[in-house]
Amino acid sequence: MLIGVVGKANVGKSTFFKALTLANVEIANYPFATIKPNHGIGFVKVDCMDKFFNLQCEPRFGYCTNHERFVPIDLLDVAGLVPGAHEGKGMGNQFLDDLRQADAFIHVVDIAGTTNERGEPVEPGSYNPLDDIKFLETELDMWFLRLLNKSWEKFARQTNQENAQMDKAIVKQFSGLGVTEPIVRKVMKKLNLLEKKVLAWDGNDLRKFASELRKETKPMIIAANKIDTKAGQENFNRINEAFKDYLIVPCSAESELALKEAAHHKLINYVPGENNFEITAPDKLNDKQKAALNFIKANILDKFGSTGVEDILDKAVFGLLRLMPVYPVANNKLSDKDGNILPDCFLVPQNTTALEFAFRVHTDIGNSFIRAIDMKTKQVVGKDHPLKPGDVIEIVAGK
Repeated sequence: MLIGVVGKANVGKSTFFKALTLANVEIANYPFATIKPNHGIGFVKVDCMDKFFNLQCEPRFGYCTNHERFVPIDLLDVAGLVPGAHEGKGMGNQFLDDLRQADAFIHVVDIAGTTNERGEPVEPGSYNPLDDIKFLETELDMWFLRLLNKSWEKFARQTNQENAQMDKAIVKQFSGLGVTEPIVRKVMKKLNLLEKKVLAWDGNDLRKFASELRKETKPMIIAANKIDTKAGQENFNRINEAFKDYLIVPCSAESELALKEAAHHKLINYVPGENNFEITAPDKLNDKQKAALNFIKANILDKFGSTGVEDILDKAVFGLLRLMPVYPVANNKLSDKDGNILPDCFLVPQNTTALEFAFRVHTDIGNSFIRAIDMKTKQVVGKDHPLKPGDVIEIVAGK
């Protein structure tokens, strides 16, 4: 799974990305500080099942704090997009192609309106951040439309002549973008295109189809960054109230990064996503650092419940992508073959069956699947049994 961090230039994308990953990326107050895409690892937070079994877990990947499991997620930060990116402006084609493998997008928006459409600094509140939300949606839709339009007439004639199944043909056209046959059929049904001859599709049909296909395969959450300003809060309240179709979450990437850096240097104890922190080394903090921490506590954590950064990633994974945590174990000791307790936590689609989960653990295990055991209830379950969030599953397979 890969989450893409997108947005126009100079809105705090790299700060947001670094706040999630602590990756070493350039952060600067000018457009296109990021040119090459940055890869990093963020973490989503789930309840660890070590508390249920009264055991001490031993994660192979990620970590566990106070019975909260932090599961790693791949993140990609690309350079800022500009209007006309789908036409190649601002190296747009390259940056859009960098996002091909992303399963969902986090769109970072300067909710305070301190940057114009080109990413240049302007007076706070003088630019409407809603324009950025609409612009990016348009660029992504036009990106999909460009891919759809490539050789469309030839593609449509060939599909029609060979009486080929439209869904299979379109999946080929969108190779590498996560488009599947069920998704294509779902979109065609929604737009009443199932019974329409492919040669009869007009430009409006193609535009709507490309837009709906993008929404299905690249769902998006809006990170309303710079919420710690007066203009940011006013804009957020206005846009969130008027445009309820958008999933918009307020955040302060700078605040999260400051807390993460302070925790990394052992100045505070801080669990990402929480509404508090504990100063552990007050003698090592100067007056400026103390004032910054007090500001974050009073104006961000107390006001909004968190910096919003961790919340956004959690909502992307569990809300947009509808994934759930499931723990595989090799035996009734809840360990792997090396004796590590609850070593892995898999994020799988909701309603994944026991057999589908077995294949996710390992192809050989799926091929030789016999049964599964729900370790919480000690009940044997069959291959078609749908798993639930937080299940701990032992898979019994043949040799």
